[in-house]
Amino acid sequence: MGVGVSDLAAETDSYSRSPGLGDIPENCISSILLHFDPPEICKLALLNRTFHGASLADFVWETKLPSNYKFLVKKVLDENPENISKKEIYARLCLPSRFDNGTKEAWLDKGSGKICVSISAKAMKITGIDDRRYWNHIPTEESRFHTVAYLQQIWWYEAIGELEFEFPPGSYSIFFRLQLGKPSRRFGRRVCNLEQVHGWDIKPVRFQLSTSNGQQAISECCLYEQGNWVLYHVGDFAIDNNSHDVLTKIKFSMMQIDCTHTKGGLCLDSVSIYPSEFRERLKK
Repeated sequence: MGVGVSDLAAETDSYSRSPGLGDIPENCISSILLHFDPPEICKLALLNRTFHGASLADFVWETKLPSNYKFLVKKVLDENPENISKKEIYARLCLPSRFDNGTKEAWLDKGSGKICVSISAKAMKITGIDDRRYWNHIPTEESRFHTVAYLQQIWWYEAIGELEFEFPPGSYSIFFRLQLGKPSRRFGRRVCNLEQVHGWDIKPVRFQLSTSNGQQAISECCLYEQGNWVLYHVGDFAIDNNSHDVLTKIKFSMMQIDCTHTKGGLCLDSVSIYPSEFRERLKK
């Protein structure tokens, strides 16, 4: 009788146990994870071993990567995309990586997988840049490149740059990152010397861009805000589905060539390219 009761209890326990998350097939979980954003996938991977294994599937992360990810791995990471898992590719591309002798940087936005690019002042052709009477390169932690070009004074201001890059389809915006005033630190606090700032509120600065597929944009404005970094919008360009797998050459410039007055006290940090949908976010 005792044996019969024991067998009955064991049988009852086996029927009463409910299925758990760990009982779901891993491939089913991977299919579900396709519908989540990358940060959400990483959180779900912490639930248990099955979810963690499902989150590693290449087909999950390939849908999150931009269509030009193979180009990015070769150009930015300098590696063969066939030798790295798709999750590792995504994770590594989300970290800013330098290329072209360290003068340019590219990264993916962690939440959306959209590509962003930044070009340092050292990658641009700047009038008088080698003459220390006009320009200096000053170190600062306020730049992602840890150095900016600082203009003391000049009559003819012109900065020109270009980038040849493969972009996924979409609309992109170009910005010059500038500051009126020379940044430094004093007694551990940020200070900005405005003594040499002049000439930028007299005539507008002209920003221009052009692309190898015929797109152009021009914008003009005077520079007023002092002591803070500002993103000045140059214009937008678009990559369609027919040209996303080819290199696009982008030329951009900033100039103030009215020689009736000098201008100075300007920091030129970089030029950045962001998806146009990020413009509202960048204003914050």
